[in-house]
Amino acid sequence: MANIKSQIKRNRQNERRRVRNRSERTALKTNAKHVHAAAASGDGGTAAEEFRRASRALDKAASSGAIHKNTAARRKSRLARSAAATSGS
Repeated sequence: MANIKSQIKRNRQNERRRVRNRSERTALKTNAKHVHAAAASGDGGTAAEEFRRASRALDKAASSGAIHKNTAARRKSRLARSAAATSGS
């Protein structure tokens, strides 16, 4: 346990951020599942809508620092391919 006052405060801040980031990252996984489920069902319109929702959430998570911006870009690319494969067929 830290004895320095500033480090005690920093530990409190880190714990709050850790909990917030974890819930945000969990929500991102749920959004991705919605895109994959819509793509698997063959409904292109729903898949496109779910992709827009997931893409926005990924951008917000990257801007808040919950995930790295390149990670967000990579996930968006993969989700876009999944959604596009449904709408194309």
